[in-house]
Amino acid sequence: MSTFATILNTLVVILAVLLIALILVQPSKSGGGFGSAFGGLGESVFGAQAMSHLSKLTVWCISIFFLLTLASAIVAGHMKTADSSVVEESSVVMGASEAEKPAAEAAAEAAKPAETAVAAEEKTASETQN
Repeated sequence: MSTFATILNTLVVILAVLLIALILVQPSKSGGGFGSAFGGLGESVFGAQAMSHLSKLTVWCISIFFLLTLASAIVAGHMKTADSSVVEESSVVMGASEAEKPAAEAAAEAAKPAETAVAAEEKTASETQN
C-alpha cells in the first residue's frame, strides 16, 4: 500500500509542475504576462488554434490533478488503522500508566489549595483558643 501511495504522490508532483508550466506559457487576457515573455511560444509551436488547445490541455490536467489528489487522500486515510482513534493511539504510544499520570497530577494540584485552606483555618482556630 505504501508503494501505491508513493506512486500517487509522485504523479501529483509531476502533474503540478506540468500545470505550472502550462499556465505560465498561456498569455493573459490583457496580452501581458509570462506567455508573451516566451515570445508566443504556444502559438508558434501548436499553430493558430494553440490557445484553445492549451486551454483544453490545462483543463484536462487540472481534472486529472484533482482526481489524483483525491485518490491520494483516500489511500492515506486507509493506511491508518480504521479501528483506532487519536486518543487510543496516544495511549498506546505513551503506555497506559503514563497516560494516567497527567490526570492524577492534575487532581493532586486541584486538591492542594483546599488542603492549604483547611490547614490555615486550623492554625487560626488553634491561635484563638490559646
